[in-house]
Amino acid sequence: MKTKGDRTVLLLTSLVCVLPVIMSMVVYHDLPDQIAIHWDAMGNPDNFAPKALMALGLPFLFLGINLFSKLLLLNDPRRANASPAMRMFAAWLPPVLSVVLIPVTLLIALGKHISITLLVPVLLGLVLIVVGNYLPKNRQNYTIGLKLPWTLDDPDNWNKTHRLAGYMYILAGVVLIGGAFLSRGFQTKSGVTPTILIVLVLVIVPRLYSYLLYRRAS
Repeated sequence: MKTKGDRTVLLLTSLVCVLPVIMSMVVYHDLPDQIAIHWDAMGNPDNFAPKALMALGLPFLFLGINLFSKLLLLNDPRRANASPAMRMFAAWLPPVLSVVLIPVTLLIALGKHISITLLVPVLLGLVLIVVGNYLPKNRQNYTIGLKLPWTLDDPDNWNKTHRLAGYMYILAGVVLIGGAFLSRGFQTKSGVTPTILIVLVLVIVPRLYSYLLYRRAS
């Protein structure tokens, strides 16, 4: 059941999500018809969208993500098990991304020089460091954490898996931030960026570790 504080957070985060609409309306006529929405590892735009969709539609996409995430967070039967800091971080992540990423995209479309190859890894790295710090403090719940059959079935499996994942997330965040400053635009010969490789490791290793813990206990 939502409390008064929950309703306040829901209202505030929803309002923040659509704040970039103000900027979009101010600069709309100066925007090109097509706006870059994706860049390659060298920072070159390689995918575009109509300016109406990008400038006016994207804030409401973030609003939808925000409302959906709050629906999950507020109706989790085990929400009390999640770290309060993680709940607050998860609640404010969509609006913060909205007021950062949308204005940056619009400024780039207006000709401002902003290094996406620096901004995105640093932003992702900071998110990973915060998540990694609080992830081990979560107890079993259905919303925040690695919700695997083995972690949800066994509290010990949950705790050990999230402890490992927490260390990995923090290390990955530091590597991403450091790498963004030391080797902007770097990519492997196969065209796979280090960011993608790091994300794959973070997805696969904790899940494999959780499964091995399960097999060992069975």
